[in-house]
Amino acid sequence: MSLTDPKFINQLDALYLLARRILGGSLQADRRTERKGSGIDFADYAEYQQGDDYRAIDWRVYGRLEQLLVKLFEVEEDTTVYVILDTSPSMASKLLEAKRLAAALGYIALHSLDRLVAYTLSDRLAPLTAQGRGRAMTLPFLRALEEVNCQGRDTRFKSCCKALQARHRRKGIVIVISDFLYESGYEDGLRLLQSVGHDIHCIQIHDPADLDCTWVGDAQLTCSETGQVKKVTINESQAAAYQQAMADWNEGLFKHCRRKGIGLTQITTEDHFEVVIQELLRKGGLTS
Repeated sequence: MSLTDPKFINQLDALYLLARRILGGSLQADRRTERKGSGIDFADYAEYQQGDDYRAIDWRVYGRLEQLLVKLFEVEEDTTVYVILDTSPSMASKLLEAKRLAAALGYIALHSLDRLVAYTLSDRLAPLTAQGRGRAMTLPFLRALEEVNCQGRDTRFKSCCKALQARHRRKGIVIVISDFLYESGYEDGLRLLQSVGHDIHCIQIHDPADLDCTWVGDAQLTCSETGQVKKVTINESQAAAYQQAMADWNEGLFKHCRRKGIGLTQITTEDHFEVVIQELLRKGGLTS
């Protein structure tokens, strides 16, 4: 199904309505800042200073205390949502489902009037579409997402996170959609993102074939990312060792994210994108 097909967009709209009902529309459950200003909810009083808006003076307090005090309110600011989609060659069998997840998250952000910044991730960080906010960006975003294919020769996660850090200093929610099978690891890249003050949520997606080794006998294996070729002979114990290594890697990501306070959703391509997003929203969004 096309990402711009009316049926698919209806699915996205239903997810946005769910987000609005559960989270007030935002992917961030609590988006209230400590900064005081002219918002909605009363926060505090401050002494009136020349130049303050006289309409904010609480005249009832003045009548009791003969002091000019102005009301301060909590300001609700728009959130910047960074969607980072892994398009390295190892994502080939997972890219369609990953794009649907990115489409849903971007759609909710844009319809919530949050600022959306979208990139692809491989051996370099590449802009997916112009950053911006508002519903008018929805179709350009979905069209750009639809045209994405796997690219690059490797996944350089740390250098891509450095590039994002250099280009964007505004704190926000960073959503990384990837299999997280990085030869150089994921820890340094996630640390860089946290050092800026971003809230991070990782969506790890696997093809079920990633998790099991069904090959027994002689095989010639080609790395999908580096192109490196190896001739191997696989027996049953080695196949079991592969499966254990994959389980250990995924468990390592889980423990790292839990230890560092990073959100994590681990799924396979058999998990429908709508169900994944619904579950995220019902758990309280991507941050708390």
